[in-house]
Amino acid sequence: MEYTLDEVMKFIEEEDVKFIRLAFRDAYGVQKNISVMPGELGKAFREGAPINAREIAGFRDCPYSTLYLRPDPDTMAILPWRPDSGRVLRMFCNVYTPDGKPFEADSRGILERALEKADAEGIEFRFGTESEFYLFNTDDNGNPTRTPYDQAGYMDIAPLDKCENVRRDISLTIERMGLIPERSHHERGPGQNEIDFHYAKPLKAADQMTTFKMVVNTVANRHGLVADFSPMPLAGQPGNGYHINIYAVDRDGNDVVKYAAAGIIDKIRDMTIFLNPKDASYSRLGNNTAPDKVNWSSAEESELVYIDTYNGKTRVELRSPDAESNPYLVYALLIHAGLFGIENRLALPEEMEKNAESLPGSRKEAAKLASQSPFIREIVPEGLLAEYTRI
Repeated sequence: MEYTLDEVMKFIEEEDVKFIRLAFRDAYGVQKNISVMPGELGKAFREGAPINAREIAGFRDCPYSTLYLRPDPDTMAILPWRPDSGRVLRMFCNVYTPDGKPFEADSRGILERALEKADAEGIEFRFGTESEFYLFNTDDNGNPTRTPYDQAGYMDIAPLDKCENVRRDISLTIERMGLIPERSHHERGPGQNEIDFHYAKPLKAADQMTTFKMVVNTVANRHGLVADFSPMPLAGQPGNGYHINIYAVDRDGNDVVKYAAAGIIDKIRDMTIFLNPKDASYSRLGNNTAPDKVNWSSAEESELVYIDTYNGKTRVELRSPDAESNPYLVYALLIHAGLFGIENRLALPEEMEKNAESLPGSRKEAAKLASQSPFIREIVPEGLLAEYTRI
């Protein structure tokens, strides 16, 4: 549903909203925002709200000192942890140049352009997510420690699982913001958790992931804890994965996700720097059950791609990304790679191929592969590519 400005303003009045957070993201998907009063919202819709572009990671090389945020009213949500009187509303924004054109390095816009290409080719993608994070205690001054909140293991229950109440509060808070988590449980590491979401259209799935990380960090803080999504929070313990379930059908409703998976496998090394953007990402890959080979299987062991068919439906799960990645960029690249596989009717390689290539073993190697890739250069603008490949 597309809300008009009048409908948004009516909602603001009915809900006693006093502040509107106009949220956007930097090159790495880190959420940023500015706040405006209700009286300024009309101007933001018409002209955009100005931001200092050169203070934002990935925007610094743009030719404009000022960029403009235009809110997407379909993303409006009340922040449930703020006061009921004088409430706070959040809307995600796209970024525009002073002449009113979409800013090419805005990752939300990059995803929208990928979706336009998929729509033109009659392909519908959806993504579901499984995101892991640790909860750590804080010290007497509220600073983060490396002490896990509990010592529970995989799918343990209370009282060993002390994180249960935190996961419940996260899920209920997300639900109040209009998103519905599918399931949650304790993961293998001490203090490690996982919350999963149903399939959603790619733009909603990316907005959902951004909202999810904000909620997790906020709720953890309210419990006197700190959340950590980084790839390897604790040496010798499982890393945090961001597994992405992929769905794809053509305009006739035919399941084409195996072709999409073949395209993703073909392009995975080129796009790894965007799926795994931190140095620590490469410590996670190849450890515990995180993949380090370009392979697939139906056994779900430590492969890059897990493909499962149940009740006539095929599920493709990509297991290499971590949650430090920018979901808008990740989904855009997966769509383009998936379309490559679908257009060319690519066949999957041999299952658990013995001579499979390795994923990049370092951020430096991943950066080199991306910088030399024609596939990446067609999708990622030069300034954004330079931001990711700068060593």
